[in-house]
Amino acid sequence: MTSGEPDLYGSRVSTAEPTVGDRVKRLALPVVLSFVAVVGSLGASRGQEDRRAADWFMVVLLLIGTVSLYWLRTHPVPVLWATVVSTLAYMLMEYPWGPVIFSFVIAVFTVIRTGHRLAGWSGLIALYVGHVVGRLILGINEQGVYQVLLVGTCFVVLGFVAELFRGHRERVMAANKTRREAELRRAGEERLRIAQELHDVVAHHISLINVQASTALHLVDRQPEQAGPALAAIKEASKEALVELRSIVGVLRQSDESAPRQPVTGLDRLEHLVSRTAMAGLEVHTVVHGEARPLPTGLDRAAFRIIQESLTNIVRHAKATEATVRIQYGDESLLLQVDDDGNSLAGPPKEGNGIVGMRERATALGGTLTTTRTPTGSLRITAQLPLPLP
Repeated sequence: MTSGEPDLYGSRVSTAEPTVGDRVKRLALPVVLSFVAVVGSLGASRGQEDRRAADWFMVVLLLIGTVSLYWLRTHPVPVLWATVVSTLAYMLMEYPWGPVIFSFVIAVFTVIRTGHRLAGWSGLIALYVGHVVGRLILGINEQGVYQVLLVGTCFVVLGFVAELFRGHRERVMAANKTRREAELRRAGEERLRIAQELHDVVAHHISLINVQASTALHLVDRQPEQAGPALAAIKEASKEALVELRSIVGVLRQSDESAPRQPVTGLDRLEHLVSRTAMAGLEVHTVVHGEARPLPTGLDRAAFRIIQESLTNIVRHAKATEATVRIQYGDESLLLQVDDDGNSLAGPPKEGNGIVGMRERATALGGTLTTTRTPTGSLRITAQLPLPLP
């Protein structure tokens, strides 16, 4: 069952065929109100000998107003005018006073509350003016000024109360919309973060596996005894990749199963990253300036991933044998710089998905990431990430 615009009861108007349960709910109010209106009016007629005697047409007018409420969800304005006409006819024919006004009150209140303000106020004015003018035209007992003003005041109060509920309903709907938009935005940001994690994990480990596989293929025929370490490195890299991927996919699936999980990725795993990269033939030197200290989880993970992706780019694209990672802990920011000794690259840096992802990570934390060429032609990646105030 699909949903469309908000209905007149504060829920959603169904655009599909209503179910049996829906019909029963919609029938409840008309049935109960019809019983109250008919029985109440018949009972009230016994003490009102000066009014017209109850008859079948009185019952018809009562039922027109109450039964029409069944369609209040789908056709609010026509239902309102049906109650206006039936109530006005009932009053001008001087049937006994009773609960005849109930259906009109419910209709006009609901119509205004759900946004049909012009129709609601028009219905109020039409019933009030029609009743006053109709009695004058028909020569019915003239009403006193006090009675006319009292009825008019009651109608105005009804309209303003409906307006108050309408304003409250719109504020609630606006708050719900804002909350849904915020939830969607957070979900989108989380999907982007997970996508970046997947890219970094897959790119890094596949690059290492590719380099080690090339080494193993080169040695398997000439020096088969030396191919073993390369194959072992492939096994270790693929195992580590599977563990990290399972951890990330577990987040996506919100799985409760106990799966092997890596600790939260951060700079404390930098030595492990350096040793894994060395197995691909790239010697990495780490230089730390300032006093190393614990970092917020998001910042720590972003710093690690930026260094990881930088080293992955060197392994994949640069003809380098060494790389240097510099980390500087400042008072207000964390500075990361990754250089290599490659010298075969020329021209402005070409930014692929990896560099774009690193820049998005830095920007999300309020930092910056730049790529420049060193005098030797290698690529230098520099990231500056703001540190939270103590």
